[in-house]
Amino acid sequence: MDTLRTIETNDVRQSILANGQRIMAGKGFSAVGINEILTAAGVPKGSFYHYFGSKDAFGEALLENYFEAYLAELDATLGAAGLTMAQRLMNYWTYWQDNQLFYECQGKCLAVKLGAEVADLSEAMRLALQRGTTGIIDRLAGAIQAGVKEGSLSVEGTPQDAAQSLYQLWLGASVMVKIVRNPQPFETAMTATRQMLRLSS
Repeated sequence: MDTLRTIETNDVRQSILANGQRIMAGKGFSAVGINEILTAAGVPKGSFYHYFGSKDAFGEALLENYFEAYLAELDATLGAAGLTMAQRLMNYWTYWQDNQLFYECQGKCLAVKLGAEVADLSEAMRLALQRGTTGIIDRLAGAIQAGVKEGSLSVEGTPQDAAQSLYQLWLGASVMVKIVRNPQPFETAMTATRQMLRLSS
């Protein structure tokens, strides 16, 4: 009975997080009320504080949940069989472009949407963002190092510096796509990425 109750609690909590991610990816953090998320999740109003101590605590959990899934997808992409590491890395940025186009975000671009907003609102959420983005950059650095070792790519400086520069490049491109309402910034980022990794066309 306790196991069943735990499963039900986890399911409800996950539903609140999933709906919150979808809604906030479109509207931002501050513009979304708790009741809107609970209504979308089909959870009775007033139940929120049973699962989360505050909206900030919800935001922190939301970001942790988002990055956990994101890093699992990144690990799968960078571990794909039968490809060079350069090909796996380029696939990652192709997926990034496909998942974060301004008109079809669907919760995929939560870090882009919330990054600047919540970093100034909540230290807990800022730290969750920092942990998540550090995880991404560290994985990219490891992939770049492996690519250099196998000879499928090369970089100036350290793999860590290259990974950080590339992540920042794509984060900025994602913001610019929202501003200009076309994918041209991603095309520029893709060209710059190939140049940084010294890949042929």
